[in-house]
Amino acid sequence: MKTTMTLLMLLILFLPNTYPQDYTQMSLPEGAVARLGKGRIKEILYSPDGTRFAILSSIGVWLYDTTTYREIALLAGHTRELEDAAFSPDGKTLVSASGDKTVKLWDAETGEYKGALTEYGDGVEGVVFNPDGKTLASWSRWQATVRLWNTETWELKRTLTGHTGWVEGVAFSPDGKTLASWSRDKTVRLWDTETGEHKKTLGSVSVNGTGRLEDTETGKLERRRIDLDYVYTALFSPDGKTLAGRSQDGTVRLWDTETGEQKGTLTEQFDGVVFSPDGTILVSGGSDGTVRLLDVKTGEQKQVLTGHQRFVDSVAFSPDGKTLVSASGDKTVKLWNTETWEFKRTLIEVRDWISRIVFSPDGRTLASGSGSRYGDADSTVRLWDLETGEQQGTFTGHTLGISSVAFSPDGRTLASGSFDDTIRLWDVKTGEQKQTLTGHTLGISSVAFSPDGTTATSGSDDGTVRLWDTETWEQKQVSTGHQGFISSVAFNPVDRTVATAIADGMVLLWDAETSEQKQVLTGHTRRVYSVVFSPDGATVASGNEDGTVRLWDTETGELKGALVVHTEAVYSVMFSPDGRTLATAVQGGTVLLWDVKTETLKRAFTGHTHQVASLLFSPNGRTLASGSYDGTVLLWKVH
Repeated sequence: MKTTMTLLMLLILFLPNTYPQDYTQMSLPEGAVARLGKGRIKEILYSPDGTRFAILSSIGVWLYDTTTYREIALLAGHTRELEDAAFSPDGKTLVSASGDKTVKLWDAETGEYKGALTEYGDGVEGVVFNPDGKTLASWSRWQATVRLWNTETWELKRTLTGHTGWVEGVAFSPDGKTLASWSRDKTVRLWDTETGEHKKTLGSVSVNGTGRLEDTETGKLERRRIDLDYVYTALFSPDGKTLAGRSQDGTVRLWDTETGEQKGTLTEQFDGVVFSPDGTILVSGGSDGTVRLLDVKTGEQKQVLTGHQRFVDSVAFSPDGKTLVSASGDKTVKLWNTETWEFKRTLIEVRDWISRIVFSPDGRTLASGSGSRYGDADSTVRLWDLETGEQQGTFTGHTLGISSVAFSPDGRTLASGSFDDTIRLWDVKTGEQKQTLTGHTLGISSVAFSPDGTTATSGSDDGTVRLWDTETWEQKQVSTGHQGFISSVAFNPVDRTVATAIADGMVLLWDAETSEQKQVLTGHTRRVYSVVFSPDGATVASGNEDGTVRLWDTETGELKGALVVHTEAVYSVMFSPDGRTLATAVQGGTVLLWDVKTETLKRAFTGHTHQVASLLFSPNGRTLASGSYDGTVLLWKVH
């Protein structure tokens, strides 16, 4: 039966050219054939003429047609996560800022890349255009400066200095004559955009590097109570007379921009904040999933919009003021009619980071797990149709992130391990949960099935490895001889040997029937993140935090070879089905392919903007899938 299944798997054709020309094909990095998922939502923007809508995600900027709500383009190319983006006032250019220390320029209509501003020694936090479009402001947190660029020549005009803590953001007044910048030094500063001179400071004191308090007007050091928390985000009212700033404590402060005096404080808990086009309403996203409408003059709440399941962190009006858009931590973007304030539609669901991926035995479906060990992720398992790139279904129930997913050899059952200490078993066909396995006490790190499907194994940060009978799902035995966290577990495909990777740098080989220890593989100097057996079972590969991959003889435990992959950690390793190629995921999001026999690098794949957490070859070996914390799975053509 096992031989028949293996032959069947190798005969399956994985045809990447069958994907429809939709979002899965947009702006693919070199070597990739498809992308599953759109990344995590960061912000939402309208083009000035209202014909296009931009969603800033962790992998780039998605452009949508506001008539059809279909994707127009994906503006991608940054090597780190996108931090901010902005349309020019004429709508012809879009700029994007990233942690890769660049500001990139794009044609907003065609999505064509136009160039980059690279005068930064650190990641760029944000960008904003002056209303006349002749100046672009950009800022970097760590450098505590704001840079102004000439948009005709894209040369640097001047650098604004004065903040003593990192800059959180900037905004131009509607007439373009004033720039506001806010910082963790607990001040908001107003600048003359023509001369670059400092005009005014909103807020009485700031904290300098030694922790003493400094009067921002006189520079005199003295002990005074800080009465202004630092501002996360701020914006001018349409008439430019009021500046609204959301503070660290969740409240919004309103300042008179002429006098610099504070006009009032709105004490609700706010996230995203925006003025209505006429300036009479302040719209804010709430930590409770609501969108709140407040009267700017009175501060009274006018209406509450409900529908999101988690915090709302970004809101925006369409240029004509008829539509409000809200983006939420529940991974959705919703549209609202501003005349009736009724819900119009959900525009898109954008996925959380991908922590684990696995192919079904027939190669037609890919399962991905999302989330982290904290409660800030969607903790969902998704099934993707690999012919169409469409999502087939979702499995929900875990309360914390998914750490591991595994198909049974017959493809009927999917096991998901979670940081909530449980393993859940799902019927792949019906989507129903079949069973929940408990016993681990400190999160599940890895789950795997034996080749014959009779046993499943799970490793945990509690230092135990457990074996489960897949007919009864009763626990068969517990191995407690490990010192430290279990990072990864793997079954040998040809016998009952289990490999476990441990945080202290060791790899243990042991018999799944007797629990007897067969080999202790030592040599790594730091934590082992991933272990995998070669298809013939003769070799086990281990990826380590020290940037090396070691190849071990499973019979003798001797070191057969070592790959110096990177100067930093190797998070995932995977053999191709023929055993000739080893794929490694290194810190930063790069995937490397190695010739196992010669121990030489064959190819490098780059395109993820965050760490790759999981690697997997398709059953026929023609495609490699990489799942990343940027919220996407990329499929790479290997042959």
